[in-house]
Amino acid sequence: MRTIPYQSAVGSLMYSMIGTRPDLAHSVGVVCRFMSKPLKEHWQAVKWILRYIGGTLDRKLCYKNEGELVLEGYCDSDYAADKETRRSTSGVVFTFGGNTISWKSSLQKVVALSSTEAEYMALTDAANEAVWLKGLVSELGFAQGSVNIHCDSQSAIALTKNAVYHERTKHIDVKYHFIRELVNDGVVQILKIDTEDNPADIFTKVLPVSKFQDALDLLRVSQS
Repeated sequence: MRTIPYQSAVGSLMYSMIGTRPDLAHSVGVVCRFMSKPLKEHWQAVKWILRYIGGTLDRKLCYKNEGELVLEGYCDSDYAADKETRRSTSGVVFTFGGNTISWKSSLQKVVALSSTEAEYMALTDAANEAVWLKGLVSELGFAQGSVNIHCDSQSAIALTKNAVYHERTKHIDVKYHFIRELVNDGVVQILKIDTEDNPADIFTKVLPVSKFQDALDLLRVSQS
């Protein structure tokens, strides 16, 4: 592996992912974890990503002038996704006027003890991003009310509104309860969404082809 340009290849993939290919976020995030000591299996995964790009060179982010210019967010998590550390994966994506403008797929900083905790921490990441994006679009002259953040976990949504599971969640780090203040102040609003309609699912795990395609359509990553 000393002669394999693993870091260079992953860096090039990361550049594409950050620029115009949100569909690469999860896979690139996985191979980035082994930058220091990659194995042959990791290089094989990089080549599979390159093959996928080779077959989808005509895909790109499409921006359309349709509907109201409203900022909306979507988040999801994959509980205990990492096999070594058992940390969960968070996926966050934001749209403005229906057009994808911000996305992220990353391991959570701490180990969640339940899927509800994992979803709750993903919601907090989304809320932090919502605050920054709301300030940005406001500076550009687009007034925003409460930013809607869509989540497919009913228990995590309940946790953001009040301490209904206090005995089970009092060990969660203080910074993750910041979202409760944002909800109480009306900065963000958490809404329920079906898993099938949540495009953030693409940033947390490997999906079946049909569901992967549906997520790309929701994110407006298409051939036209």
